[in-house]
Amino acid sequence: MAAYAHESTFVPRRIVVFLFIILFHALLIWALANGLARKVVEVLAPPIQTDIIEEMKQDEPPPPPPPPEMERPPVEVPPPEVNIQIPVDTSTSTAITDVTDRPAPMAPPPPPRAVVRQNPTLDRRTQPPEDYYPPASKRAEEEGIVTVRTCVSDQGKVVGTPTVTKGSGFERLDEAAVKWAMRGARFKPGTEDGKPVEQCFQFNVRFKLTN
Repeated sequence: MAAYAHESTFVPRRIVVFLFIILFHALLIWALANGLARKVVEVLAPPIQTDIIEEMKQDEPPPPPPPPEMERPPVEVPPPEVNIQIPVDTSTSTAITDVTDRPAPMAPPPPPRAVVRQNPTLDRRTQPPEDYYPPASKRAEEEGIVTVRTCVSDQGKVVGTPTVTKGSGFERLDEAAVKWAMRGARFKPGTEDGKPVEQCFQFNVRFKLTN
């Protein structure tokens, strides 16, 4: 009997709870339908008022003036020294390969100009050597050639005493040749570049018998 009584008292409580839930939902639906819920929300949470505040623009200061341009002095950069050595084939190249900073040697002086000399010559007024042929030499049949050296001035006169440089082998003929050179011979002076000058020279005097 006790267990049955407990069960009978528990059933109505469940029914009450169920009815309460249904009643709560019915009230909630009715509130939503009549706008009561919106009013409650407005009371609980008042509307938020937003004000648009225009941002004040601040005047920006003008930019500072540019710095003065300073004129920079030009910078001189010396050219780099580049020493490039290129092998040169000297067997076929005609380029100048020996280059030096030493002064060029002085050119040798030109050789002296050769002076044109002309020996004295016999003048046509010269007596023949036969006029000085010694009679004793003719009788002895002495013949020969005497080489005489004499000096002649620029006026054609004999200077000093002629000398025998090569004898004939006969003393009389050698002396006769010297006499003829001093007395019987007449000379034209020798010249250098066409000008008469004093000059010494050698010549032959020939003594030969004629029939």
